[in-house]
Amino acid sequence: MRPVEARAYHDAVRALSERGRFGIRLGLARTRALLRELGDPQLTLRGALIAGTNGKGSVLALADHALRSAGVRVGATPKPHLVSYRERLQIDGRPVDPVTFARLAEEVMGVAERVERRHGPPTEFELLTAMIFRHFADSAVEVALVEVGLGGRLDATHAWDGGVAVVTNVSLDHTERLGGTVVEIAREKAAIIERGDLAVTGARGDALAVIRRRARRVGAPLTEVGSVPLLGLDRDGIDVQRPGLGPTRVRLRGRHQAENAAVANALLDALEAAGIASVPVVARRAGFATATWPGRLERLSVEGREVLLDGAHNPAAAATLATALDDLRPYLAPGPVAVLHAATADHDAEGVIAALGDAAALEGARIIATQLDSPRATPAATLAAAWRRHGSASVVEVEPDVGRALARVLGLGEGPVIVTGSLYLVGEARRRWLDDPLLRDPEVPEG
Repeated sequence: MRPVEARAYHDAVRALSERGRFGIRLGLARTRALLRELGDPQLTLRGALIAGTNGKGSVLALADHALRSAGVRVGATPKPHLVSYRERLQIDGRPVDPVTFARLAEEVMGVAERVERRHGPPTEFELLTAMIFRHFADSAVEVALVEVGLGGRLDATHAWDGGVAVVTNVSLDHTERLGGTVVEIAREKAAIIERGDLAVTGARGDALAVIRRRARRVGAPLTEVGSVPLLGLDRDGIDVQRPGLGPTRVRLRGRHQAENAAVANALLDALEAAGIASVPVVARRAGFATATWPGRLERLSVEGREVLLDGAHNPAAAATLATALDDLRPYLAPGPVAVLHAATADHDAEGVIAALGDAAALEGARIIATQLDSPRATPAATLAAAWRRHGSASVVEVEPDVGRALARVLGLGEGPVIVTGSLYLVGEARRRWLDDPLLRDPEVPEG
């Protein structure tokens, strides 16, 4: 890549990141204005908008792989990015290239000034959302799979309605913005269901009641995914059975993926019923059997150590991880587990640690608490104190420097290593331990 192109890419990333100073500002006016200035590219796109507390990314990954197995051109929006900003804009599983990323950023930043005069400065995520829809429209994707950023009702992605609306599940998270109860949070997420949509949910209890009311109010047919029988599991995935699919292999770890696979299957049914895309059974099975989702119970081998990366950052996700670790423990390397943990202040770190502490697999574990390079980071000492209050770890250490902590955790015994608590920590681990050619950004030019 020419130096001028490399420089343009890094300038684009810097310009977007600097917009982070405007923080999270929920509302649709700025995103709609941005898209209007770009010619409303989102209006050419059909697909599924996916909300929920947990499982959004897994459902997206499963549906994405199944669609691609059927030969459908798919645009997908994994979030957050783990290694390269370009991960946020993917077509057929490949991140956008640096030159196209820079061009899109320049175009969207150019119209942002006009939007700012009337609606205030667009945030980083709002600009990125406009880039996504512009890129997907320019690339003539046949199906867009878009993951909601925060909540649903006022999230920037809700400026688009693709015809299918999915709410995976609802539990407590981001309570300072979405509400202090499951019912309040469910209202925010259910709002993505619009008149004319086909809706899918895996929610339960009070949240399901809210989603049902929303679907009835707008006249949207709702598919409710119930419990899913698990046929078996091992170190590399699970086996499930669904009506119409028969016994199916899912290459994502953890029994919770049975429900995500069912939601993804219902999403594919909805795409077909809406006339958006058809995915035959053979393609669904092939897609589910090859699906990957980086940073979510992802297994690596690093310097001879078995490593699991999982960015569980809220108590519900941590409880799911705890169950998965107990299920997987017989298939993992012998010896005490080593855990590297980091968190941000806007998440319930105490609740996460309490949930993880219930895992029998972590009895006698060796814990290293570390600290993200962010003003929002929870201090490593605070995390260590919480680990000492919960669970039965044999050793709890504090290493605030993430780089040193990553090196240190590999030296703790011979058992499996778990890196968790934050997808930003997981991303740093992937950047250091896994060389993916698709995610290599151009080097910053000198001078």
